[in-house]
Amino acid sequence: MVNNKLFSFYNQLPNTWDEMYNHKEIVRQPYEKITNFLKNTSSDNLFKKEELAKQLFMIQGVTFTVYNDNEGIEKIFPFDIIPRIITATEWDKIERGIKQRITALNLFIKDIYHEQFIIKDGIIPANLVYSCPNFLREMKNVEVPHDIYTHIAGVDLIRNNDGEFYVLEDNLRTPSGVSYMLENREISKRIYPGILPQNQIRSVSNYPNILYKKLKELSDQATPNVVLLTPGIYNSAYYEHTTLARLMGIDLVEGSDLVVNDHFVYMKTTNGLKRVDVIYRRIDDDFLDPLEFNASSVLGVAGIMAAYRKGNVNIVNAPGTGIADDKAIYIYVPDMIKYYLNEEPILNNIKTYQLKNPDELEYVEKNITNLVIKKTDGSGGYGMLMGHEASEKEIEDYLKTVKKNPSNFIAQPILRLSTAPCCIDGILAPRCIDLRPFAISGRDGIEITPGGLTRVALKEGSLVVNSSQGGGSKDTWVIQ
Repeated sequence: MVNNKLFSFYNQLPNTWDEMYNHKEIVRQPYEKITNFLKNTSSDNLFKKEELAKQLFMIQGVTFTVYNDNEGIEKIFPFDIIPRIITATEWDKIERGIKQRITALNLFIKDIYHEQFIIKDGIIPANLVYSCPNFLREMKNVEVPHDIYTHIAGVDLIRNNDGEFYVLEDNLRTPSGVSYMLENREISKRIYPGILPQNQIRSVSNYPNILYKKLKELSDQATPNVVLLTPGIYNSAYYEHTTLARLMGIDLVEGSDLVVNDHFVYMKTTNGLKRVDVIYRRIDDDFLDPLEFNASSVLGVAGIMAAYRKGNVNIVNAPGTGIADDKAIYIYVPDMIKYYLNEEPILNNIKTYQLKNPDELEYVEKNITNLVIKKTDGSGGYGMLMGHEASEKEIEDYLKTVKKNPSNFIAQPILRLSTAPCCIDGILAPRCIDLRPFAISGRDGIEITPGGLTRVALKEGSLVVNSSQGGGSKDTWVIQ
């Protein structure tokens, strides 16, 4: 029985790239097999697949945390059962572009904390670096093991209405979401048991093995002890912390489980202290060491920075990497690529306005309904102003805040994020999406998991894909 109802109300958004249909409303070749499968799947079976996915997420405890929701903080992560599909050709460009970008960003971080050639040569203004809240003076002239700062990165991409992928932002501090990528694939295997092999979908399941291998390589010890440092159960990504620690077969620890003795880090065990060689930390710089940063922090470990400077422990990602994912620094990444690598960027930035520049601030004020304003150190979709959705009063109040410290804000055009089909109340409907591929850097280079996390703005008409703002996710298939 052909399920025509499923596709009957699919209305493409104007001036928007749709992942499944071209502008003539013909199904794109990569989506042909999945659409044929869906057309031959009854509405009842599709509903059962949706319910199975929800049950599996519930059983696995796949949750995230919302801190400002009065109904409770633990939420099951919304999952859409229709996969997002990327061709091998498209993926090749994405992969090359991310490797190029991560290489340049890593060189930038090393340069900023050492010789600062990029400042001396006038490529990036010194005041922009020194005023950045993520610039750590404590990292000045610190020798980082193997010169790797950005061990793990999540680069957010969007496809604009021209069909090209653009970099929305770089996540280099403690990027999250990889556990949802892994869980999405496991769910897909259950609800599409025959489709994945037919499409020759590239695997993502070896991510934990690759991560563990690269973490071990960072230590000179023959059998290094690797741990994952978590802020604890109330952190929004705690599910991810437990999942990765389990899949890598390493200990999940909190700050109270570690102690520094004679500039070495040890883990407390029932058999006494055990030396720790590599720490995959999921806490922010400010809470890492109460002796050097936030003195009231109970999440970190007193003296850990001294041990790090001595080279007795490796911290992943390196402290101070946040300087490179600040939204004001983002503007200069294409210049970094040209400066350090003598190459043209493979993936382009989105046009960005620096509000500390009076001319650009004036332009933004005049064109506010076509722009989004963001805090340079913001994340999670919080603290933004979407000009086309805001009231005159909201715009007025927000601009007053901006003018108090314009250097803390940037503005970008409101983009036409590409749409992908989502199963909404038994029919397919287009919803806006982005993509976060994950890159892992080690002594032998950079590896990128084929696909990554596709996030979905499940609310009709919304451009905000963050889970904390009502977004969800879907599996990402890179086909051969």
